[in-house]
Parts: sequence; structure tokens; C-alpha cells
Amino acid sequence: MTAMGSIFGDSKGLPSLQELGNEKIETPISSLKDDLNTVIKRYKYENSVALEENERGIVIHILDDVLFNSGQAELNRNSQEVLHRLAAIIRLLPNDIRIEGHTDNIQITTGVYPSNWHLSVARALNTAYFLIKNENLSPEKLSIVGNSEYKPMATNETVEGRAKNRRVDIVIIK
Repeated sequence: MTAMGSIFGDSKGLPSLQELGNEKIETPISSLKDDLNTVIKRYKYENSVALEENERGIVIHILDDVLFNSGQAELNRNSQEVLHRLAAIIRLLPNDIRIEGHTDNIQITTGVYPSNWHLSVARALNTAYFLIKNENLSPEKLSIVGNSEYKPMATNETVEGRAKNRRVDIVIIK
């Protein structure tokens, strides 16, 4: 606080750390998480959207059933509503944002997507493009990553685990 005072003027009148005691000071991260959790709860996305804070930042996990039909990368009608509501919050952030596509370990081979790598990249790309084109997120702040099956959240040995692994993560970089 003294350093801030020396930069922005006199530090007199600022409380010392001892004076702050055990008061909870709201950080931008906790405020961001609160705002995102409010959207998740208000629109009953608890079974399809989850938040995680880790060393990278805040990660919004969106299960593929909300965004895509099985084996597809085109955003479905539901997805646009979910992304619109999340974008209202993340659009205002100065942070870089990485869109990460993930799949389960069941191999896909179609004319459009010859591998899970292709599918995961296409899903990340379509999500990012929607956020840029329809939600006015700055393209300079966005990047995409396709992880295929190689960064699972759960086991690929069960139907439920594979369902959790098929997702798009929106990572708000610290």
C-alpha cells in the first residue's frame, strides 16, 4: 500500500495490513468466479458447465452436449445461448483467453474429421469464431488449442467419464 501511495500520491489515509485484520478483501478473480457461478446457477447449467481455478487462471469447462451434436463441431442452437451469456462477462476482461477443444479416447474417422485431433481443433475454432463474430470478443485476445483425448478430466473407462472428457474449455489466462 505504501508503494501504491508513492506511485499515486500520499499513502496517508490508507489502512495498514494490521488495520485490515481478517476482513475479506474481494479480489477480481473471486468477483469473476462469483459472476460466472451466478450465470451457471441462474440458467441451470450446473450439469454442463463447471468452473475451475488453477495455475493457468479460471477455466470454464463446457461439456460437448451443450455445444455440439455427437461427433460434430458445428455449434448447436443451445450453445449460442450459453456462449452469449458467458461472453457478456468475459468480453469485458483484459485477459487473454484460450479456447481448448477436447475429446474422449473413442477414435473418430469421418470424411470431415479423420481423427480426434481434427475434431478437437474444429470445436475450439468454431467456438472461438462464434465468440469473435457474434459476441465481439477481441481476436487479439483469443487463441485456440486442440488437445484431442490427451488432457482428460475423468477416466475414459466409463461412459460418464468419457462424457466429461468431451468438452470445450474457455481458459481466462491469469
